[in-house]
This record gives sequence, structure tokens and C-alpha cells, in this order.
Amino acid sequence: MLGWGLAVAASATGCGNDPAPGAAPEPALEIPGGYLETGSFLSEAMGAGDVRYAISYPPGFEPGAQLPMVLELFGRGGNELIPFSRTNLALGRIQAMVIKRGMPPFAVATVNGGPTSYWHRRATGVDPQAMILDEYLPLLASKGLLVDRIALLGESMGGYGALLLAQRLGAERVAAVAVYAPAIYRTSGITAPGAFDGPEDFAAHDVMSGAARLRGIPMRIVCGTFDPFYAMTQTFARLPHEPPVQATYAEEGHSATYWRRETPAQLRFLAERLGPVSASVRS
Repeated sequence: MLGWGLAVAASATGCGNDPAPGAAPEPALEIPGGYLETGSFLSEAMGAGDVRYAISYPPGFEPGAQLPMVLELFGRGGNELIPFSRTNLALGRIQAMVIKRGMPPFAVATVNGGPTSYWHRRATGVDPQAMILDEYLPLLASKGLLVDRIALLGESMGGYGALLLAQRLGAERVAAVAVYAPAIYRTSGITAPGAFDGPEDFAAHDVMSGAARLRGIPMRIVCGTFDPFYAMTQTFARLPHEPPVQATYAEEGHSATYWRRETPAQLRFLAERLGPVSASVRS
């Protein structure tokens, strides 16, 4: 069971992505998304290399629009474009759908923090969190997006990363967090290969022990009961938290198809807590 769990974790972005042959189309996949801006920037925090990013604007909005923002952190083996794929989370299309159905408009941004970084500083000196906070968020602000208070979304490795980043920023900077099957491990000895640089690195970035720092941040967690992270996700969700964690479970595995079905609810949860753009910002 342990070996199967680690294998699934290592291929989170590709596990269960394809709809079954002959399956009815998902309504959200038939809705066109808005403008997807892509680009790159030079990142000192990521070893002085180019880092790619993507920003999804809702239909009717263009770069320069002043919008609240959801920052999405992808899963192990992923990149900045995978969350927008029809066979992954289809974020741009579902973003457009929930806004069309009444949610306040918001942008969704992704950035390439590395396929196996687990979204924290590594022994090599590469630091995805510093890249996000010191380089990417200022870049987004320069484009007009509202980054003083953001929402966080993430799946598997990125779900863990979203919780970890929220613990660093706290309720003043994070309006809400929504995650799918966060890659939370019980001990350093059973983590996916390369997830941590050793027991000390694991302890320094343990989201279980840092859970109290999430106080005041609304959280929604999705996980399948057949998912290798189900037990630890349940344990995390049951920790004392204010407000109480909204957890939803189904008889599913570590599957992007399942996560995609939950994405409308995840984005509504985040959009409601980000709130509408004020009149002063719109003008």
C-alpha cells in the first residue's frame, strides 16, 4: 500500500485525468475561458533562471484589469499550464463558468515553481516561496492585479504548498485556501522521493505542526477516500481550526477527473471570500 501511495503521489498531474470513453461531456468544459496571458521572468530565487507563468482573465477582462486573484500551485510533475488543461482542472473554463453564474470576477495565476520542489526552500538554494513573494506577486501587482490579499488553490504537492504558504502569510494576506488531496506525510521516512532534503527539512516545513498559524483563514479540502493522502487529510481537517475546515470526501482516488468536478465549488468558495472589486478600484 505504501509503495502504491508513493507512486500515485509521484504522478499526481497525470493520474485519472482522462474521461471514460463515451462519458457525457462536463458542462464546464463546453464554456470558453477568457484570455490566458503567458510569459516569463528572471528569478534570482530560482537560481537566476527564467520562470514561466500564466494568468487567466475572465471573459471581458484583459491584462491591466484590477482584479482580486487566486494563486494556484500545481502538483508534482506539473507546470504552469497544466491546471488550465481540459484534462486537468480546466481552471480557465470553470473560472468563466462560476463568474457567469454570479461570482465576482477574479483572475487565476500560476507560476512554475519546479516539478518536485514541494513549494519550499531546498538545499540547492532554490526557493519557490521567495520567488512567489518577492518576485511573482510584485510582477502581478505591476499588471494591476490585487495581491495584498489573495486566495490560494492547489492540488497534491501544490495543496501542501498552498497550506505551507498560507501558514507563512497568515490571515492578513490570505483570504481563503482550497486544496485537493494535499500531499501531507506522517513522517519524513515515507515521503515521495525528493520531496524533502531530509528529516530536518521535513520538520521545518511540517504543515501539521504549523496548523495553528492558519487561524482565521477559511479552508476547503477535497479528497477521495481511496486517495493515499486520505488518512492524513482527515487528520489535518480534524485539527482545531477557526473557522472550521470545510472538508468533502467521495469514493475516489488521486484523480484529476474527480478534482475537476469539485473545482466549481472550490472556486466559488474562494471567490466569495475574496469579495467583489470595490467601486474605487473599478473606476
